[in-house]
Amino acid sequence: MRIAVTGSIATDHLMTFPGRFADQLVADQLHTVSLSFLVDNLDVRRGGVGANIAFGMGQLGTSPILVGAAGSDFQEYRAWLDRHGVDTASVRISEVLHTARFVCTTDADHNQIGSFYTGAMSEARLIELKSVADRVGGLDLVLIGADDPEAMLRHTEECRSRSIPFAADFSQQIARMNGDEIRILLDGATYLFSNEYEKGLIESKTGWSDEEILSKVGHRVTTLGAQGVHIERAGQDPIEVGCPEEERKADPTGVGDAFRAGFLSALAWGVSLERAAQVGCMLATLVIETVGTQEYQLRRAHFMDRFTKAYGDDAAVEVRRHLA
Repeated sequence: MRIAVTGSIATDHLMTFPGRFADQLVADQLHTVSLSFLVDNLDVRRGGVGANIAFGMGQLGTSPILVGAAGSDFQEYRAWLDRHGVDTASVRISEVLHTARFVCTTDADHNQIGSFYTGAMSEARLIELKSVADRVGGLDLVLIGADDPEAMLRHTEECRSRSIPFAADFSQQIARMNGDEIRILLDGATYLFSNEYEKGLIESKTGWSDEEILSKVGHRVTTLGAQGVHIERAGQDPIEVGCPEEERKADPTGVGDAFRAGFLSALAWGVSLERAAQVGCMLATLVIETVGTQEYQLRRAHFMDRFTKAYGDDAAVEVRRHLA
């Protein structure tokens, strides 16, 4: 099963200021702020929802095709993804823009000042899925993740016109989209991914009820944080899957991306929806226990031991043969 993952490719530059931002602000001078913070440390992490999801799928051995745009500074990041089983040949490299970047400083009170540079991500709208499909011999599913909004719309329309099944995953871009755009992006999707808050936002912005949305998509997959995941299909009983027990909670960033990576990989294996949700929840648990969205290690024996403990021997037998 050939799965293309479209979405943002970015790096995160995260800094820590040991003081408090509030102590540096002068109330009657806020109209002319000019501040510089001496920070203690800098973490540079690989990120972007498209790259995060593709990385997880690569770890599970399903050879995802990453579709997105990056800058000429992408070489090291590309090599990392290539080493971890991701097909990066369809990533567009901008001749003039840098790879998208999030720069954020956090103070002692956990307040944050951040900026997101879209950079090369804006060129994702220039990518044609047909050229990707021709290169790999066809596409069985396209995940349309958070990216340049025009790119998301173009990829969705192209999937419809070429009869390529697609999964809609608005993620953080839902905040800037209006109801008309969301209706276009979800109508006809084989899978609609969201968390519980985004689920309500989709219904609010589109004006469609839960039942109306279910009539327009094949499956509605809603992640529920520590409570797991809920999968709905029109006219069928819902599927509910809980999360494995966490060993620790280090960093929630990228947990949703990891769930999607596990879920899509299991679909590529041909297992049931319930089993796919279990694999997604297991991978998400590994990510929440690790600082960084792509810093976890998938050790097969460890993965299967914890998967067996969470979901039982029958589930483990079905999944183990795909991880061997």
